[in-house]
Amino acid sequence: MSKAVLITGATGSIGNKVRKHCADLGMRLRLLSLNPTSDPDVMTADLSLYDETWARQFENVDAVIHLAGDPYATASWESVQRNNIDLTLNVFRAARTYHAKRIVFASSTWLMAGYRLGSERLTTDLAPKPINAYGCGKLLCERVGLQLTKETDISFIALRIGCCQHIEGNIPGPQIEHGKWGQQMWLSDRDLCHGMERAILVEDVRFAVLNLMSDNPGMRWDIEETRRVIGYAPRDGHRAVTTAAMENHEKLARLKFELVDRLEQMTEKW
Repeated sequence: MSKAVLITGATGSIGNKVRKHCADLGMRLRLLSLNPTSDPDVMTADLSLYDETWARQFENVDAVIHLAGDPYATASWESVQRNNIDLTLNVFRAARTYHAKRIVFASSTWLMAGYRLGSERLTTDLAPKPINAYGCGKLLCERVGLQLTKETDISFIALRIGCCQHIEGNIPGPQIEHGKWGQQMWLSDRDLCHGMERAILVEDVRFAVLNLMSDNPGMRWDIEETRRVIGYAPRDGHRAVTTAAMENHEKLARLKFELVDRLEQMTEKW
């Protein structure tokens, strides 16, 4: 029998891509979105406010793909608290109450943004280093997901999604924000959908936090664990293109980072 899959944030940029892919695979979909739509297949719901009307949609689904929330790295603490943390805790509550089997959580590379100017291999075993409220919110939800697997039969897979642009075609290139760092975490639409598909279908995974990027030459992001755990097999990749302006911006960012680091060291001595 085909999988029953619930998608939150189903009308967003990633939601639309994943929804179409899952439908093409013959999965039985239940769709939730904050934004009102004329689509009769989508239920409008504010998940930051728990309500049995939408919570019942979680009943006995094989997987919840949780995409809903404020998607912007510049989100305020107020927005992150309501739309990312409180909202996600409500989703977890509904999944627990109505016996969902798995949660696939859209996490973020912003958890690791503090490593941007380093040289480390970016595995998911490396200590997180978020630099904004958005990244901190995602980290909290990952850890609550771990606790959920200890207290229930739900399995939890967090995918730290790379740069999957909202623009038509999601073509990689120097227009991607944050220069080389941004380009090296590019994620094509078909690799995104394949990664989500594998996270839904893989068996015998209780808990995992995995990077999800395309196979970009020269990137520091580790996707070997993603290949091993869920059978991810990316088909696309992009070698970062740099310009003189981008290189100058990187130098300034590095100088700023070094200055802040020195100030922190001085403060510790005091």
